[in-house]
Amino acid sequence: MSGTRTLSGWGRWPRRACHVETPRSPEEAAALAASAPELIARGLGRSYGPPAMNPKLTAEMSALNRIIAFDPATGVLTAEAGVSLGEIIDIYLPRGWFPTVTPGTKFVTIGGAIGSDVHGKNHHAVGSFGHHVLWLDLATADGSVLRCSAGENADLFNATLGGMGLTGIVLRAAIRLSPVETGYFRQKTVVAENLGAAMAAFEENYDATYSVAWIDVMQKGAKRGRSLIYFGEHALAAELPKGLGDPLNPPRRKSKKVPLDAPGGALNGLTVKAFNALYFGKGARAPADAFVDWDTYMYPLDSLLEWNRIYGRRGFAQYQTVLPLDTAHDALAEQLDAIAAAGAGSFLAVLKRMGAGAPERPFSFPMEGYTLALDFPLTAAALTLMDHLDEITLAAGGRLYLAKDARMSQASFEAGYPKGRAAFDRMARRDPASPRFRSLQSRSLGL
Repeated sequence: MSGTRTLSGWGRWPRRACHVETPRSPEEAAALAASAPELIARGLGRSYGPPAMNPKLTAEMSALNRIIAFDPATGVLTAEAGVSLGEIIDIYLPRGWFPTVTPGTKFVTIGGAIGSDVHGKNHHAVGSFGHHVLWLDLATADGSVLRCSAGENADLFNATLGGMGLTGIVLRAAIRLSPVETGYFRQKTVVAENLGAAMAAFEENYDATYSVAWIDVMQKGAKRGRSLIYFGEHALAAELPKGLGDPLNPPRRKSKKVPLDAPGGALNGLTVKAFNALYFGKGARAPADAFVDWDTYMYPLDSLLEWNRIYGRRGFAQYQTVLPLDTAHDALAEQLDAIAAAGAGSFLAVLKRMGAGAPERPFSFPMEGYTLALDFPLTAAALTLMDHLDEITLAAGGRLYLAKDARMSQASFEAGYPKGRAAFDRMARRDPASPRFRSLQSRSLGL
């Protein structure tokens, strides 16, 4: 299917008319990579900004969604780039396998997970998605399809992991799944009254496989950064309560859909503060230990389809930063103070402890420390606030997440990803179009 469509990321900003082609085979995708003057690949459109948008040509990869092979002895799955993590779970969880790394939505393709080098609630334990990619096949601008891995075309492999599609089109990949006994998680909830207590809880529970916090960004003083922290483990079959049925096939949550765009101004400092108070109170009263199904623990927002409409037609900006371990507390405190003072709080605020990064990957986001993810309704005041948050992040030695970005400056990119420019220049020398793979985001970053 081809034609012109108005595209956006999940934040619904910016919107652009883009010529879209949908290759039906790896060969068609490789032909586009070799012949189009300029293009970018796109999966399910869950990047928040414009990294998967090119007005001249956007190659929508949804039709490349075939499972090629699975080895039950090793958990290695070989599949085309358009296969989603949700499809993998539907097929392989009943057989006792789960994605080793997954972001906060299952509506992301293998190609998108590679391009963003996504991380999950278990980054401190197992690393990012790229740590579990054995190899990938990449269609490049000179017409070739290259097998890339840690031992073959390693520079291209590392640049593709987190490279936001700028190295070529991922056609297929081999990834490693993890064995599980059930589709449930053993969840422990810790209530933290402020940022210091939250960070202490993360450190005290560092051996937990999964950890994530909802953080109240509207509080000041002694309650600044109060949080609900959810630690998780894959539940064993023997420890599940009786009466749950098939342990590998929990009942699925019923999805609800946001039916229309919320009116402008519905999300403001007062409504967010009220929501946060209710959410924190409810979480603080809930049982500290519980068994929850995989969909509830891993993907709490996926049950609310089109939840991005809550922010209205103007859309919203997702802001995600990672801060080094030694500067994280002070920088987070400064950011939380700035957010509370601006009254531009986010009710979808998430704090995670990150493990070691992958310095060999010039565009990969994670580093050891803490990452804070926020949503802001799109207003001039919010954009000004995010500029200030950028300053705090970069002064602390941190960086912004390319997959969440819609407004990063070239200077912020180059400060946060000091190896990125040199790596891009090396890739461009391979490209006779110099460069052929471009997006609205890459243009704004000077790539």
